Amino acid sequence: MLYKIAKILNHNSFIGIQDENNQECLVMGKGVAFGKKVGQTVPISEKVEIYSLEEMTERGDAKDIIKSVSPLCLELANEVLGKAEEEFGKVDRLILFTMADHLDFAIRRIQNGEQISNPLTEDIRIMFYKEYKVAACIRELLKEKLGIEIDDHEIGYIALHVHAAIVDENVSQAMEIARTVRECISIVEKETGKSIDVMSISYNRLMNHVRYMVVRVIHGEKLKMSLNDYMSVKFPEAFLMAEHICHKMEKSLRLPVLDSEIGYLAMHLERLLDNEPE
Repeated sequence: MLYKIAKILNHNSFIGIQDENNQECLVMGKGVAFGKKVGQTVPISEKVEIYSLEEMTERGDAKDIIKSVSPLCLELANEVLGKAEEEFGKVDRLILFTMADHLDFAIRRIQNGEQISNPLTEDIRIMFYKEYKVAACIRELLKEKLGIEIDDHEIGYIALHVHAAIVDENVSQAMEIARTVRECISIVEKETGKSIDVMSISYNRLMNHVRYMVVRVIHGEKLKMSLNDYMSVKFPEAFLMAEHICHKMEKSLRLPVLDSEIGYLAMHLERLLDNEPE
């Protein structure tokens, strides 16, 4: 495939026009623009990553994002996505633009001595364990390229971008899932008087159920059976708590939560209330 160089960003990236369809693309790869000139037509190898600039992202038009972020942030996002491919196989590389945009702001915050707090960092680390592990590679990259330290809270946000690259969810949906799981856990802790350890089996059981429950609500999916009649009679305390959580979830997500979800959530809550051994 041939690309005509429209703009050189640095030694490792340029904006090019695809020879066949005249489409504007971001071309990234080690030394891909080294020694090249604007207007030159160059062949591209398989080791190079091609990103279409015709795409709309969660943060706006790819063409606008690429004008506002540094080439280094594009490179960093490209490296993180490379790690994600090693871990997960195929990923949606178009997340590069929103990830680079986030990294650009994060780097500026760090350089200005500003810190952000992410109350969901621990939940994200557990819920999206592999994604967080991939995102953590940014720590060494930033130390090596800019000599700066990035904290766990920032890595948590990058992990959400990695998650968005491997599933059919955008970053805001992934954040909403993490937030809803945390709200649910907080309600359970308040109602039961128990503090749930995020590393415990109880937390993981409940977290995974609520996580997929939120996904069902967002996508309008229905459960095939209802356990409501059984759970409301057999375990009324857990059922009432599940009802309360589902109503809170409706307000938080601004979406209807089907009644059939209550019984299944109650079943998981009963394990906590019953002090089921771990």
